[in-house]
Amino acid sequence: MTKRWHQVNRLLLDNHFYALLLSSGLAIGLFAGRVWLSQSRTLSFLVWNLFLAWVPYFWSLWALSIHRRHPRRWWSLLLPGTLWLLFFPNAPYLITDLVHLYQRPEIPLWYDIGLLMSFVWAGCFLAVASLNMMHQIIRDYVGRTWSWIIVMGSLGLCGLGIYMGRFLRWNSWDIFLYPTDVLSDIGHRLIHPFSHLQAYGVTLLFAAFLFVCYGTFVSLKQRA
Repeated sequence: MTKRWHQVNRLLLDNHFYALLLSSGLAIGLFAGRVWLSQSRTLSFLVWNLFLAWVPYFWSLWALSIHRRHPRRWWSLLLPGTLWLLFFPNAPYLITDLVHLYQRPEIPLWYDIGLLMSFVWAGCFLAVASLNMMHQIIRDYVGRTWSWIIVMGSLGLCGLGIYMGRFLRWNSWDIFLYPTDVLSDIGHRLIHPFSHLQAYGVTLLFAAFLFVCYGTFVSLKQRA
């Protein structure tokens, strides 16, 4: 039992679980403070969005634990890998919640700036941490160069997912509930790109931003 716990704890430490918990705790603490000061639950959707941001992290943690126990059973990674990719945009999606930043009479603007930025930070941190776990797995199978190509492709799909969530109001699970409608929206934008420049702009913007975030994360991790 003790050995098993040490293995789990080592996995969590290696993949920044406790630091992620701390950053999320700060965000939740600031939100609780806002509720207490304002006696209202304005911006409560941030808590739900933060919960969704943790979902891809746990899928990637699941995938990495399977890979370490059974490194040759690549097929056992299909389910957690697919779920991770579908839910991955939920983590950096918190960046787009900055659209809700404006002066409200019950709370100083500076407090809401700190509150929203704490949620944005937690979401970005969760995104790069979960991507790094999947990157480790992919690199073991296809090597360094191809793993980076797949990472960039994943970030492109993530940018598209952020666009679909913010502007088309689709959720990650809607691909199971309304697959025809979701694929129709994607297909229409692929067939008529010049009629949907916003979709391409948002996708590329967030993909580029996340690539820089991830590159910085990897660089710092290698130096540590």
